[in-house]
Amino acid sequence: MGKIIREKHHRLEEEFYRGCKIVSFTVCVKNRATFFVAEDRFRRCELLLLEALKEFESEAEVYVFMPEHAHLLLRGKNETSDVLKAVKSFKQRTGFWLYQNHLSVRWQKDFYDHILRKEEEVAKHIRYILNNPVRANLVEGWKEYPFKGSTIHNLNEWN
Repeated sequence: MGKIIREKHHRLEEEFYRGCKIVSFTVCVKNRATFFVAEDRFRRCELLLLEALKEFESEAEVYVFMPEHAHLLLRGKNETSDVLKAVKSFKQRTGFWLYQNHLSVRWQKDFYDHILRKEEEVAKHIRYILNNPVRANLVEGWKEYPFKGSTIHNLNEWN
């Protein structure tokens, strides 16, 4: 009988994502399939993200849905917040919606994350995420890109 090879655990323990933490997540569509190119798709997933954030007492510094992935910079609002559970809930909610409405589209099994260590890194990360559509040559300026938002900042006033 062959030896079972388990996937290497590459995420920090769950307690590192609780409390007033700021974490950058990248969630990819399976096989990098193009999906977030229509307003209705974005709006539905945005609504499900906002529901998950509320449930786990978290906020979004910024989120940008690129055609084949999403960038989420999330912040816990208090000591009982859990941004990791918020992202997992978001993936589950949107996964169910995808199953019901877009059978050929799925999220990639896992996601990437990075816990920010210093408050001053936040503005740098927001700018990096907002400029993703510019680097991908989808728009000339990030303010033109429609599939973005924040629960904290008014992005129309963001520099």
